[in-house]
Order: sequence, then C-alpha cells, then structure tokens
Amino acid sequence: MIVKHFFVKKIAHSSYMLLGKRSAIVIDPVREVDEYIEEARNYGISITHVLETHLHADFISGHMELAAKTGAEIYAPLKGKCKFRHTAVSEGDEIRVEDILIKVLETPGHTPEHLSYVVSDISRGDDPFGVFCGDTLFVGDVGRPDLFPEISNELAGQLYDSLFGKLMKLPDFCEVYPAHGAGSLCGRAMGAKWRSTIGYERKYNSALQLYDKKEFIRSLTTNMPPAPDHFSKCSDINRTGPALLKNLPEPEILDVKEFKKRSGNKNTIILDTRTYNSFGGQHIPGSINIDLEGNFPTFAGWVIPQDKKVLLVIDSHEKCSDIVKWLNRAGIDNVEGYLAGGMFEWARSGMETAHVHQLSAKELNSEMNGKRKDFVLIDSRAEGEFNTQNIKGSINIPAPDMRTRYKELDKKLTYALICSTGHRSSLAASILKSKGFNNVLNAAGGITGYANAGYVPECRVCINIHGSRYHND
Repeated sequence: MIVKHFFVKKIAHSSYMLLGKRSAIVIDPVREVDEYIEEARNYGISITHVLETHLHADFISGHMELAAKTGAEIYAPLKGKCKFRHTAVSEGDEIRVEDILIKVLETPGHTPEHLSYVVSDISRGDDPFGVFCGDTLFVGDVGRPDLFPEISNELAGQLYDSLFGKLMKLPDFCEVYPAHGAGSLCGRAMGAKWRSTIGYERKYNSALQLYDKKEFIRSLTTNMPPAPDHFSKCSDINRTGPALLKNLPEPEILDVKEFKKRSGNKNTIILDTRTYNSFGGQHIPGSINIDLEGNFPTFAGWVIPQDKKVLLVIDSHEKCSDIVKWLNRAGIDNVEGYLAGGMFEWARSGMETAHVHQLSAKELNSEMNGKRKDFVLIDSRAEGEFNTQNIKGSINIPAPDMRTRYKELDKKLTYALICSTGHRSSLAASILKSKGFNNVLNAAGGITGYANAGYVPECRVCINIHGSRYHND
C-alpha cells in the first residue's frame, strides 16, 4: 500500500490517496480531481472509494466530481444526512479494500458529524499505521469548535472526548494525517508539517496539554480567529452535493461596452484581482480588490456573496482559469466574464477610473506624527493580531467587517488602511471606496514594512504566524 499526499496552497488543504494493487481510495478530495485520476492512472489502477471525514466548511469538496468521473463510491458520515448517493458510515463500521482495512471512529467536535478513519495494512499487521482525522487533530493544533456558535461549548466538550477518549488511545507510532496545515482558519495555529504521530502530538501539541475539560472548553471557545462567511454555506453545499464543474458556464470575454452594461446590475459585483498597487493606480469605481497574491480564496469566500454574479478585472487572459478555480473552491460559481484588455482598455475607452494612494512607511509615519485632525489610521487585521502589535493611535476594523462597520465612519475624514503587508488593507480600502468614501489611502508594505523601517518593533505574530496561541489566552 502507498500513501500519497496532495496539498493546495492558500486554503492549506491536505487530501490523500491510498493505493493498493488494483484500487485507490481518495480521502477529503479538493474540487478539481484530475490530479487524483492522473496519479491512479500512473499506477495502472482505478479510484474506487471516496471518503469524506466531514462536511468541509472552508472549501467545496470533490466527492461528486470523482464519483462522476470514475464511478467511485462515496462514503460520508451518517450524521451528515447527505442528500447525494453515498454509503453512510458511523462508529464501528469497517471498509475493506484489498489489504487496506479502515475502521470508522466518530470524532465530533469541529463539526457534529465528524469522522476519523483509522487505517491498517493487514498484509503487514493488525496495528493501525495511521489515522485520517480530518479537522479533529492537526499538527500542533486541534479543530475549532466555534463554527456553530449556538452549540460551541457542547462541540468543544465533544472535541475533548474525541481527542482524549479516542484518538489519544491509538498507538504512539500511529501517524496523523490531518486535512489542513498552516494557514487554514479551521484551527487556531497549525504547524507547517503535513503529518505527525499520535505520540508526538500527545507530547508537544499545546491543546493536548489542557487536560482539564473545563479549561479545554474555555480555551477553544474564546479568542478564536473570526470564521469567514462562506464556512457555513460550503458545509450545506457539500451536504447537498456541489454542481459538477463541467456544468458551470465558461466566463465570457467582455468588451468595455458590454462589461459596463452588465456591471450596472445590482446583483453583480466587480472583483479586481490585481495587486494592490495596480488597483491603487486605477480601478473601476465600485470594484472590490482581493489581491490574487494574498489569501485570495479565503477572502473571496468571505466577502463575495455566493448568489451574486461576478465580473472580473484581471491582469491577463492566462490568469482567468486559475482565478475561476479559486472562486469555485470557495463556492462562488457565478463568474459571468472578465474585461477584455483589462484596465488598459477601460482607460483607453475614456471610462471613469478611481484611485487609492499608496503610502510608504515614511509617509505614514509623518502622518501619524503630524497634527492633522482629519487623519485616521485603521488597522484591518484580525483582532488578535491588532492586540499583539499595533501603531499607537490606530483603530481596529478587520477587513471583512468593513462591509458593515463603514457606517461608524465619517466620510469627511481621511482614512489610511494598514494590515500586515497591504493585501487586506487594500480590500478594506476598496470597500470604503465602494461605499462613497473619497479620502482613502493604503499603507503599502503594512505593519511589516513599518517595522522594517524602524518605526515600531517587529510583530511576533508576523514573525511566527504558526506559533501556539493556547497559553496566551
């Protein structure tokens, strides 16, 4: 038996393939599945089983795609009440594929229906060599139980029982294969390694040092990072069964006249995916900037409603397919088209453009030390980042929250936006511009650039973004 690991950056998602002599099993597949099919083909075998640990919240899964393309049987949690054709499994069930024996554990906590798959290679022995634990246990972290706020305490208690009552009873040598790594918002502070062992996590995972159940629940239900809007929506899509990619319309190439006509529809959003400095130079009034170089799928899922039609402003035709792929992964399937020729053609056609001036660290420091009463610095990072390190005199409004909290601001003032590097602050700036704020600036380079210029100490969260947060509550 061979274990293959597949990793998707930005959403920091890990999926796996177990390869036998004639059959292959895919666990927690991403929406685009050709890579799995090609890998199986390279070994001369067929994908026969697709296993889902839970109803994923942060991305659209590829279980329906694999079933449609390979005829593989989908196995999903019984308590997930999935509406597509599948085999429902629960505690004590076993799946046997050649010499691969998979035992099902119910490990709720991150979600109510969560499963873990304990795998043995019975050609070598009965002991489990690994556990595919989805979002229950990560490297250096555990799954967050607060995605269902109304039952978060109950889920945190279930997570404690799943970890200490089930997973920690596996042998120390049993390998841990989680569904996410560093950078995912499905936990608080995951490590960058993609696998570990039960013994190593038992000894060094900070969350697993919280032996008192009440303290564990308190830690896992306070000071958690905010959950993006699309998390709740993606779970329902995965339960119902995502639309097949082949059935989604191809984005149209739109000339300036047609693009302008369609952008006037109130159910349409203009999404500008260029770098924040390009967006600042000139952009279409009312457009939202989510820089493709940043955490694009997370923030697209966070601020772009899944029921809205999307028009793209992109750098080149070649980038369109990648952008659409990222949007599809976040459950955004209504991409109508993109502007042919980009902003060059828009400007050449005499169309109106808007701008966001990009402040250097030196310019921002001069403003902060000046005496202008109409200048306000807004830190658009998450609250935890802001509380760790911020610029004196700044206020904190996380970028996604600007969609509603702009109402707290006075349009007569001048607002500079800052984040860690400039990506999130540009998103926040674009939201302000779309709401009719004229005096909006972006701090290029963010807190990182400001610290490197010597104006503030380095931010320890920026330096070690995947460090433990559990004992700093």
